[in-house]
Amino acid sequence: MDEISMKSINDQLSEQFGQPVSDNSQELNAKDSASVVDFKMVTFSLAEKDYAIDIMHVKEIAKAGRFTYVPNTLPFVLGVYNLRGDIIPILDLRLFFNIDVPERDENQLENLLILSIGDQNFGVVVDKIDKVVGVRKNSIQPPHPLFGDINIKYIYGVVEANRRLYVLLDITRIFASKASAEEAQAKKLHVEHVKAPAAGSPASSAAPATKAAPAAPQPKKESVDLHFIEEGLQNYKKFTVSDINRDWVNFRFSEWQKEGKKLIQNENDGDNFLKGFWSAHSDSWWSKEYADAVYKLLPDNNAKQIIVWNPGCGKGCESYSLACVLTKRYPDAKIRVYSQDIDLLKVSNASLMSVPSDLAGTWYGEYLTQKASGEYTFNQTIKESIMFEYHDCKNTNALPMCDVIFARDVLSMLDKDAQDFVISDFIEKMKGNAVAFVGENEALPSSMGFGETTVGTLTAYNKE
Repeated sequence: MDEISMKSINDQLSEQFGQPVSDNSQELNAKDSASVVDFKMVTFSLAEKDYAIDIMHVKEIAKAGRFTYVPNTLPFVLGVYNLRGDIIPILDLRLFFNIDVPERDENQLENLLILSIGDQNFGVVVDKIDKVVGVRKNSIQPPHPLFGDINIKYIYGVVEANRRLYVLLDITRIFASKASAEEAQAKKLHVEHVKAPAAGSPASSAAPATKAAPAAPQPKKESVDLHFIEEGLQNYKKFTVSDINRDWVNFRFSEWQKEGKKLIQNENDGDNFLKGFWSAHSDSWWSKEYADAVYKLLPDNNAKQIIVWNPGCGKGCESYSLACVLTKRYPDAKIRVYSQDIDLLKVSNASLMSVPSDLAGTWYGEYLTQKASGEYTFNQTIKESIMFEYHDCKNTNALPMCDVIFARDVLSMLDKDAQDFVISDFIEKMKGNAVAFVGENEALPSSMGFGETTVGTLTAYNKE
């Protein structure tokens, strides 16, 4: 952030909070001529404790209220706000960190830090915004759990200035997309990329719906073509080729060439290439055979509550089907399914989904009830077990520890860095006996500590 931006933030602090505020760089240098102030931060308070954020992420400060409510969002999302034509989400840091918040007055103006992380802008609500503080970067100490009431993974470090101890938040880790947090993630989680399959492995004779063995090494020209295929899938379908799906892509590429095709030059080409990739019953009702396979892969669990994370839930068919299977598998437990998607229209309408009458004669029958109008709907137990939410799994997710993660075909629609970050979220959120499901043509890397169990075309992953 340049000096003009710095001055702007200080001016805003002075104007909005009625006191002259400046950074302490000159004071620090006056005390120690050898000191070099190479890090500046905006300080603020939460529950009367001092926190700070790297000023490079602070776009401006503001006072605002009356945020526009967005349904089916996480509790710490207050809504959205029109900041000079830019619609930005507003998040309450106090709620995010489970800090008690006084009851809000509808007309109350909140203290906002407008943050810029990558190409995304956020507004965060804090108790009080203080000032700009300059320190030496080498004076920032590693975090310790005793320095704050928040999860240590969200703390970049602690630093003392002006006889006050500040908890410096890792704002990229908290709010940025997983892709933007590449460096922080690599350092903190030491993500180890899965190694490519050994050259010369036999090609699979199975149908594309199963995990195919890697294809034989390709001549140089074909390798170039495959590179162009990867680029085409990314450009036209937002599909990322990585170790998660590379076996299937290699298998499909060999078929693609036999069909006399080469590049992916438009969206239709991308659809044709990926036509055998998607998991069975994507965005549609499950067959009994598929439901039974999921049932068999769910582990024994005597917990009173089963917590499930279902990112990429789409219009809801998957979530309702999964809730029915879970209810059957764990009849004495309370089922809680957190179903999330980035399609606001779909996720908003999911709770109102109408059920085709022909489902009443299938395995779904015992979970349905008929209205006076003759229409069918899922019974109250199934409905109450699902919470549909608008949320992007690339962003920080404050979910509780999970017994089941059901994320079919989601990872392949993320870029490589986001894939690593979301898989790390899986590891972090999975209980000891939890299982994770991904797409039928995706695979979680064993190098990250996953074991697997397979039934038919379905595989469940556990932490070894």
